[in-house]
Amino acid sequence: MNLKYSVGSLFAGVGGIDLGFQNSIFEGDSYNLVWANEIDEYAVETYRYNFPHQVFHGDIEKIVRPARAENEEERKQYLQMQEEMLHQKIDILVGGFPCQVFSIAGYRRGFDDERGNLFWSIVELIKLLDERHGKPSVLLLENVKNLKSHDKGRTYRVIKDQLELLGYTVKEKVINTKDITRLPQNRERIFIVAFLNPNVANCFKFFDEIERYKVIKNEEQRRENIRRVLDLHLSKMDSEKYYYTREKYPLYFLNEEEFLKLDENMRKDQRVNIDEQIDEEYQFYQVRRGMYVRKNKTGVCPTLTANMGTGGHNVPLIKVADGVRKLTPAETFKIQGFPIGFGYRLPTQYKGREFSDGRLYKQAGNAVSVDVAAILAKEILKALHTSVKAEVKEKVVIHS
Repeated sequence: MNLKYSVGSLFAGVGGIDLGFQNSIFEGDSYNLVWANEIDEYAVETYRYNFPHQVFHGDIEKIVRPARAENEEERKQYLQMQEEMLHQKIDILVGGFPCQVFSIAGYRRGFDDERGNLFWSIVELIKLLDERHGKPSVLLLENVKNLKSHDKGRTYRVIKDQLELLGYTVKEKVINTKDITRLPQNRERIFIVAFLNPNVANCFKFFDEIERYKVIKNEEQRRENIRRVLDLHLSKMDSEKYYYTREKYPLYFLNEEEFLKLDENMRKDQRVNIDEQIDEEYQFYQVRRGMYVRKNKTGVCPTLTANMGTGGHNVPLIKVADGVRKLTPAETFKIQGFPIGFGYRLPTQYKGREFSDGRLYKQAGNAVSVDVAAILAKEILKALHTSVKAEVKEKVVIHS
């Protein structure tokens, strides 16, 4: 008999983990996405554009603790959300919980930061689910790789201890998207997988055998992987806003004479000339802090970030046939594994206004790589399937 495991998704964003689970199957076993939760209304819009199941738009802290609502009307709304979220048994709980608090670029305050407390909302939800139907059998959590080393390892120790107190066997691994998939992105993230049944945990071998899953690419394969995610049919005529030109960015096209003529207050330590320094196709570049051009040394896209195009790290740049341009929002989604044009769509309007590129860049940067999530989802199915088969075999032996 084929099994279908129900999935609830926290901090769902635009559904990177969810899409990976939705697309996974092993020996006829698969997943059924039941609900998702996300606080950002623009991410919710993109999610609803692409998934048919229920999305709870709201703060998970208030869903699990409605008393934190700002007024009685809001409290009732969150109580209703909680009731609907707890209505059905959840076999698998997934979530890429907010990572800013744990990142090197952050304030390094860990659980002292309010955003760090969101982990406790996961714990609280598991307890609420337990009261209704029992705890989820499996958890999959994602975060930045620095979670493991934050505060000399104490932050992660707290997380692992709490999950173990709930009865889970916890495994974790830092995985780079470029290492185990064809997606051309250097993206290291820690994945935490926790199993309620220790027998299933023992059957989950992926982290121990991850070297077997490494994808080796030669130069032609590297280029082909990049071709798959770039829209090279675009031109300056139809996508002018993404192109870098001397008219729009005069300080990024300085020759030596122009650079030396600049007032010292305007002159950077290094001369930037995009035409000269961004000179290879199928490579990814960034103008770092407006100070210098850097080519990604790994030959793939640097880690996409949530602050692309919002005053932080620039959106990566590429050389194309008719100039230099930044990646389009659709391309950043495709680099994360979203099948744009093949079943996954990006919204163009929201509440009567144009859906901004900035919102889409943020969503892509916050997402979990779909292909990595799909591999993990399949390996979890494999562990569950192997454990069930072993239990059936053991029962047959006992009865015989």
